[in-house]
Amino acid sequence: MDDKIILESRWSQGFTNKYVEFVDSNTVCYACGNDVCFLNLDSNIRRVFHSPCRGTGALTASGQNGIFAFSDQKTSPSIFIHTYPDFQLKNELKGTAQLGYTSLTLSNDAPYLGCCSSLPDHTITVWNWETAEPICTRPKAGCDVTSLVFNPLNCLQLCALGSTSITLWNIEKSDRFHLLKARVIELPAKDGSCADRLHSPPTDSKQSYLGPVMPPSAISGLKEHNAEKILSKLFTKARLTPTAICWKDTSELYVGCAEGFLLVVNAESLSVSISFNPTTPDAIPELRQISFQGLTFKKNGLIAVGKENVVHCLQINKAQINITRTWQLEGPVSAVMSFPDNERVALSSDTGQIYILNPTQSDQIVKVLDYLRGNFVAATLLPTNKNICVSVKDSGGLQLWTAEGISISSLSLQTEVKSLACCPVAQYAAVGTATGNVLFVDLSNEQQPRLVHQVHLYNTSVDHLVFDQEGHYLLSGASDSHIYVLYAKPSKQFSCIGYTVAPGPILSLSTQCIRKDKEVKVLALCSRQKDKSPGGSLLTVLSLPKANLTGPDCVHQYGCLSTSVLQESRFEVPDPVQSCILGDSQVFACCQKRKSLQTFKLPSEVQDAGSDSAEEVVQLKPQQEVKGHLLGPVSLLLSPNQLWLASVGRDGFLRIRKAASLESYIELQCNSHRDVGAGSVSFSADSQTLITTGYKDGSLLCSRVRIKGMDAAKVDDATQSMTDFLENQFSPENPVLTGLPDWGQWSPVGNEKQKESEVHPGVETVDMTEQDDILSARPSHPTWIRSRREAVIKQDNEQYSQEKQELKKTMKEIRGTILEMIRDNDSFPETERLELKEFNVDVDEQKRLDAMVEQGVTQVKNEIKSGIAENCDLQDVLRNECWDSLMVKSKTIKGFHSDHEVKNYPLKEQTKKELEDLHQVERTRKIEIAACMSDPKRSSSPSRETKEGHEDILEAESHALTGSITAELGYSNPYIYDQLSLKTTEQKINQTVLLQDVIYRIKAAFNADFDNLHKQKMHELSRVTERNKRIREIMVALKIEEKLWEPTLSVWEQPERFLTVDDSEIKVEKYLTAEEKEEEEKKKSEQKLLAANANNSRIEGVKKMMGGVLEKQKEDILKVEIPPPKFTLNKPHTDWSEEEKRVYKDYENKRKDLDEEKEKYKKSLENEMATLQTSSKDSSERFDGKLRQLFEKKLQCETAIKQEELKILHLIYSVQIEQEIQNRELELKIKLEEAVIHKDGISEVVKEHAKEVQSFHDTYEGAVAEDKVLDKEFRKEFFDVPSHVFDHLFKLFKRRPRVKRSVHSDALDNLLKAMEELDAPENMPEGLDPFVWERFCHVRRIKVESEHKLKLKALAFAEMRTFHQKRIDEESAAQLEIQNISDELESLHKEKNDLLTDIMLLVILKQDQVEVTPTDLTVDYSDSVLVHRKVVEDLNSTIKTLGDKQIASMVKYKDFRKAIVQLQWEHKKLNMQIEDQEEKERQIKMLKLNEDQQHYLNKSDRQSFVSKQISILEETIAFKEKTHLKSIHHHIKKTEHLKIQVAKKTNENALLDQQLCKMEMTVAEMKNIYEAMAAEESQEAQKKERYQEMLRRKKLKDLARAQMEELTFLRAEVERLRMKNFPSLAHLNHS
Repeated sequence: MDDKIILESRWSQGFTNKYVEFVDSNTVCYACGNDVCFLNLDSNIRRVFHSPCRGTGALTASGQNGIFAFSDQKTSPSIFIHTYPDFQLKNELKGTAQLGYTSLTLSNDAPYLGCCSSLPDHTITVWNWETAEPICTRPKAGCDVTSLVFNPLNCLQLCALGSTSITLWNIEKSDRFHLLKARVIELPAKDGSCADRLHSPPTDSKQSYLGPVMPPSAISGLKEHNAEKILSKLFTKARLTPTAICWKDTSELYVGCAEGFLLVVNAESLSVSISFNPTTPDAIPELRQISFQGLTFKKNGLIAVGKENVVHCLQINKAQINITRTWQLEGPVSAVMSFPDNERVALSSDTGQIYILNPTQSDQIVKVLDYLRGNFVAATLLPTNKNICVSVKDSGGLQLWTAEGISISSLSLQTEVKSLACCPVAQYAAVGTATGNVLFVDLSNEQQPRLVHQVHLYNTSVDHLVFDQEGHYLLSGASDSHIYVLYAKPSKQFSCIGYTVAPGPILSLSTQCIRKDKEVKVLALCSRQKDKSPGGSLLTVLSLPKANLTGPDCVHQYGCLSTSVLQESRFEVPDPVQSCILGDSQVFACCQKRKSLQTFKLPSEVQDAGSDSAEEVVQLKPQQEVKGHLLGPVSLLLSPNQLWLASVGRDGFLRIRKAASLESYIELQCNSHRDVGAGSVSFSADSQTLITTGYKDGSLLCSRVRIKGMDAAKVDDATQSMTDFLENQFSPENPVLTGLPDWGQWSPVGNEKQKESEVHPGVETVDMTEQDDILSARPSHPTWIRSRREAVIKQDNEQYSQEKQELKKTMKEIRGTILEMIRDNDSFPETERLELKEFNVDVDEQKRLDAMVEQGVTQVKNEIKSGIAENCDLQDVLRNECWDSLMVKSKTIKGFHSDHEVKNYPLKEQTKKELEDLHQVERTRKIEIAACMSDPKRSSSPSRETKEGHEDILEAESHALTGSITAELGYSNPYIYDQLSLKTTEQKINQTVLLQDVIYRIKAAFNADFDNLHKQKMHELSRVTERNKRIREIMVALKIEEKLWEPTLSVWEQPERFLTVDDSEIKVEKYLTAEEKEEEEKKKSEQKLLAANANNSRIEGVKKMMGGVLEKQKEDILKVEIPPPKFTLNKPHTDWSEEEKRVYKDYENKRKDLDEEKEKYKKSLENEMATLQTSSKDSSERFDGKLRQLFEKKLQCETAIKQEELKILHLIYSVQIEQEIQNRELELKIKLEEAVIHKDGISEVVKEHAKEVQSFHDTYEGAVAEDKVLDKEFRKEFFDVPSHVFDHLFKLFKRRPRVKRSVHSDALDNLLKAMEELDAPENMPEGLDPFVWERFCHVRRIKVESEHKLKLKALAFAEMRTFHQKRIDEESAAQLEIQNISDELESLHKEKNDLLTDIMLLVILKQDQVEVTPTDLTVDYSDSVLVHRKVVEDLNSTIKTLGDKQIASMVKYKDFRKAIVQLQWEHKKLNMQIEDQEEKERQIKMLKLNEDQQHYLNKSDRQSFVSKQISILEETIAFKEKTHLKSIHHHIKKTEHLKIQVAKKTNENALLDQQLCKMEMTVAEMKNIYEAMAAEESQEAQKKERYQEMLRRKKLKDLARAQMEELTFLRAEVERLRMKNFPSLAHLNHS
């Protein structure tokens, strides 16, 4: 474009990042889109620095040095260092980063900048920004780094905060060489305990029972460098998540965690102490739920902020933490930082608020910056006042700005916003919301915008709002294809005129209004309904007259615009476009598919066409096509003067082109493409100012187009006429706007009820508060079109209400008549009745209802059929996987008279791969056997083969060597290896294949026996059934009622029955259609006829055979009865004649013979029945015996299978151990190589630095010598000075000024400045020549400079020596690590050799061969020896013989010893009796009597003495009774007194009980309140704890279940082995 046009940035607003940085003592900087904004917190003055690069990435600043640094957002980005406030570029740092930087930080004490790059290198680099040189770097060290912070007291220490870890980086310096060393801080676990790191287990020379134990890295097989990191995450506790860090004034580090922990880290020892643990019972309640987001250290405490709306000042004393002060905020803050003066604190949030807090002076928090929450949707300068800019955010915040970017006022619309447009004839803005409302905001009073009107147009969001250039109409568009036309002038009450429907969802909407024309043209970009690709290819041009659209001819009664006033033309472009704008007879469009801007010429004949061309689509071809934006979608806008075309895209560029020629353009980087670029652009009324908004970065940019020369005059002429026209329109309309009342008293938009109906003025307004009964319920806030339709319906209802009532009455009468006819029809005979369908008045409606019902039934049937089909498919899948895929199905055989049952082995057919593997292994074994036979040395080995060939191996081989009883069962594979010959991994794998084949053979052979027995049971069942049939006939003949034993097969014996469903299992009655019922009845009638015919034919056959008489069966004998003679019934016995007596006698004989024959036949039947029952019982018992034999064989097969499976498990485990050893060996070799390389590198560094240290030492010694020479030369230099003056001068020569010690480059300058005071003439000694004084000052300065250089060299030399010593220590540590790895590798080789030589064997031992005491569940055979059985038996027999002899001698010795003991006991008894008698004699001799006893013995009158004693005792008793009575009276009085006290105490207790109840109620209320509060606070934590507890319990249950199963199996195995072995002599205990 012409160089006379310049596009420059004016101001910027917004808050892109949540972090702010201090650039001086009062100014903060923060990123705003592509700019960096600077805000003076005292004066609120803003300055904007427009970044010269494409986007602003990471940002940092140094408040003490007045510099700021930022990175750009491009490939191979740079870091720019600028000074503040002059914005001078100090340096540009070009590093090795490829995509960008995640964090930057500046040191306050040194010219150092730390940075961390993003993907893919993640490099941490420290720069000297003065020289633009990297002093040290460490690649792959910042994978998760989010923040870098220098230690304010040590510029050589850097802290890196990651998402899961914290790392301290120490910069070790040696002269000009720098080295970056990392020290990782081990954070505690989330429960506050120490999280143990993953270590490799120590290698031990003694292996475990199953072999060496390998570390998890070898078990997992991870060989990468990050294997340790992955395993640490898998095998260690979850650690705390650091979120904020802060350096203390003692170089300690405060760390805040997301879990609420506050840690203190010692930077020297890296020890971590927990200052605050929210999980402890005594934790501060206010801090329990805090999640630290920011920390900063102040003199009076630690300032902490979290996700809550509070700021705490914490006082930390060792393990004690207290909250000294708390401040409340409007919302949560995300970062906190201290001012450089360390007095105030700045707080910032990610929503754009900045607060200032001075903890020492005030309790108030001052808000200095406040951006509304959300991203900008659109912004524009008011056409009526170019000095006012209005913007709106997606959260509903509307703001007004001055032309200089100063916020004037704001209004919260409390709803989500989608679009914005400003009226050119009145000072208001139209806002489209996500709820389908269009809001009208009055902006006449800039300090107080207000909502004056709203209209609900859509049920979807209002995506597009646009005014025509002269302010006649406001048009809206949305995704539902409706375009509404509203009056834009306030005098028309913003009423909705009507709508039209576009051919698809609307993607773009623009207008063109030329004053010479009498119409307004509207261009709508639409996409096809079925087109899912982005963009649209349909262009719809609408023409509206400027005159008022009044009258019913303009708008239909339902609100649709008439074709008489709305002319529509449709066009189609070849490629889909994302946006377009309507110009003068042309269309500008952006095609993102071709990444170009296109111009389409609208044909003039189509423009003038009428409604006939509305349905015709005209194909357009681009007239001009130029290069567009690389990233889309793109927004286009034509300037009000029609001269400029502006475009913004997701690449962040704003481009201005001349509308007449699109080839050249000027551009400005407004936003970064990484923040999704720019979202919208708008022109001012004079077309010289543009406002752009960021799509996702929350920025707002104002830029200006400067035009020089003749073009400026042309632009002014083009805009002046339009300005004059709009001013004339503004004068009458704006007063009407200001007079409108407020809408809804600031109630939330979208919830108010519409106050008036939006009806065209030409149509009669109707009340829409009522509704007809036939209308269904509608939503509380209907759209305009719905309200319009309801009004029309209501108007029709009111107009035709009389006709409707008459129709309803007529319908009611007709209905009564039809019901009467139906009742009469029911009374007619059945032959004369009419069907009910004959009474249907509306046959079509009845058919429709029947069709609807049929459709519903069909749908339900289809759903049922689909469900049945799904279940059938699932059945087929399950049957195929669990039944059909089995070659041998699972079956069970149960005994007839016992509970024994035997199951077979379900088997699948061997796959092709398994057979191929087996054949391959067998071929390999044939070759090995052949090779072994050809080698005479190997043929004598334990695994020798016979000379018969390759098919047989020694069958006489001991089971102790084979390790199983498979050969004894006859199922062994001839190619199985001997256990002692398994050496290589390939052999073990081959052995596994062969053993699996053996297991398959065992199962197949057992299944064959199982099938034979199953067939035998089926045959036996058929026999029992036949016998039972005969027995049942006999029982009927004998009239015996007993229950027969009828065995049947269970479901488990016939598993096929599981797959079939019997009719008896279906409890629901089967549904039959009419056709199915007819077929069922036909079948039943046919069966009856067949049965009747069969019976008739059977009867006829009987008649034809033997004259109808069959041979009498023997069973009929029991039914034969001889009737008695008739005379026996009529005559008494005395009246019988001789003949009758003879006849009766014959009758008696026949009857007796018949009874005998019946009895014989009954006995034969009973014998036959007993024989059949015995036969059934015997055969079933024999079958049970065979079943027991099969069960025993099953046990043997199970034993053999388990033995083979145990061998397979041992083989698999040995192969796995070998693989783990190989992995570990490879891992150690890699570590050893890395350690050697690391050690070689350190050795090279040590050698190089040793030379440098020696060289620098020589230089330093030379400098010391030169400094001493200066002292010596001083006396020679001033030899002409008198001695007393010389002494004074020498003292002054040694004198130095007091300055702050520093090692920076300006330290010498500060020292020389301080020396100027000492060089002043007033410090010159008296009588000294000024020339000599000047010479003295010059010499002293030389001495001072020499001392300063010497001091710097001494510090550098000490640094170099320290650095050299550290490298030597690292070399020693590396050498020690190499030695440790070598030792571990050697130990691993030894373990590997031991594993190959110490083979695990499965040995089968018979009873009495296990001589190891089973102390535990598993016997330890580590100290056992395998010996021959005969040796043990001979030794046992010898031990038994010697034991019998020893027992005999012990019995003899015992008897003799028993007699001795008995004699000793009798002797001791006699001695004790003698001693007892002697003691009695001694007591009698030594007996002493007291005076009373002697007096009693000497008394002659003993009776009087006794009576005297009795009287004395009686007196004593009387006295005691008297004393007792007194004591009783005393206790009674005391008891009464105590009762009185008890009554008092009872009353007091009653009062205390009442008080206690009240206190308990108070305590309960307080407890409930506290528990409710605590429950709400800790509910989420308890959920997580309960969830973790459930997981732990589930894991423990699974582990316990597995261990219980293992213990059960081991106990069974121990019991079996114990029963197999009888106790040895070692278990006998002799008393």
